Amino acid sequence: MKNKPSVLFVCIHNAGRSQMAAGYLSHLAGDTIEVRSAGSAPAKSINPRVFDAMLEEGIDLTGQRPKILSNSTIQASDFIISMGCGDACPFFQGKKYLNWQLDDPAGQDIDAIRSIRDQIRRHVDNLIKEIESIYQGKARSS
Repeated sequence: MKNKPSVLFVCIHNAGRSQMAAGYLSHLAGDTIEVRSAGSAPAKSINPRVFDAMLEEGIDLTGQRPKILSNSTIQASDFIISMGCGDACPFFQGKKYLNWQLDDPAGQDIDAIRSIRDQIRRHVDNLIKEIESIYQGKARSS
């Protein structure tokens, strides 16, 4: 691992769960953690309800776009967080893999998305604590 840890959030479409997680981690950790997200079958854009739910938290996903998952992105990351990509996530030695069981926000109403968002926030808070324990308190700027 490098001095600055890197995290990759992966879900199928990279339009909901992984974008929310990346948004929270970037917001909470600032530039102390390199944050990436990708999908095994990326959508054309972020789910508009996900975008709205994150704006309610003061996190603007403008400019974020779904991206394809690549081996090089995985290899460049220290932590790989899977959120439903299944067998599409290759395994590389020396990486920390976590699987967060979360409902897919696709097709959900805003209340269901808020619930998923809040679960993701709790997961991200715990992830920051784990990274801080490894990197000695360098993972949270706020």
